[in-house]
Amino acid sequence: MYIPKYFKITNAEEIWDFVQKNSFGTIITTDQGKPTATHLPLGLNKKDDDYYITGHMAYGNPQWRTFETCEDVLVMFQGPHAYVSSSWYSHENVPTWNYQAIHMYGKGSILEKDELIEDLKRMLGKYEQNRGNPVLWDNLSPKLLETQLKGIVGFKIKVEEIQAAYKLSQNRSETDYSNIIDKLQNEGNPNSKQMAELMEKRLKNHK
Repeated sequence: MYIPKYFKITNAEEIWDFVQKNSFGTIITTDQGKPTATHLPLGLNKKDDDYYITGHMAYGNPQWRTFETCEDVLVMFQGPHAYVSSSWYSHENVPTWNYQAIHMYGKGSILEKDELIEDLKRMLGKYEQNRGNPVLWDNLSPKLLETQLKGIVGFKIKVEEIQAAYKLSQNRSETDYSNIIDKLQNEGNPNSKQMAELMEKRLKNHK
């Protein structure tokens, strides 16, 4: 991923936090030279000093078979994004697009059944913990679980390289930066509002 110096993120804690909050990612592998992709909720787990992306896909999805033959698996995570009009600047320029994106590269492998179950328990715990009637692993019937397990394949990807870009108008003047926040807030678009809130938070953290 091309990342100009203004937008490059290297803080590991910030990157892990981003992935945990934006965990619906895209997995890309190649099959005989042709790229193939699947969009999935993913987990990020640490074992010893290594980080692993974990998840599962349908048994009928042929992509899981490429993990054993593909040298590198690419996983992409994306945060808020929004159009930025150059009419919001104090000088003549061209429009652009603000966004957050993280790419992770690594080697993929298939989870054993017990590893898959542990990963499913973690995922249910994460997304169900604050619900009034949580659907947790131990609440589901063994028969249902066994049937569902036959229809999925778990995987893990050992993270070996990370590329992170936050394009948040960091290269603009303080006046333009503040004006972009105000304009995004008034766009009436959920993505624009999210981007404005993100930029405002960054501004406060860097003061």
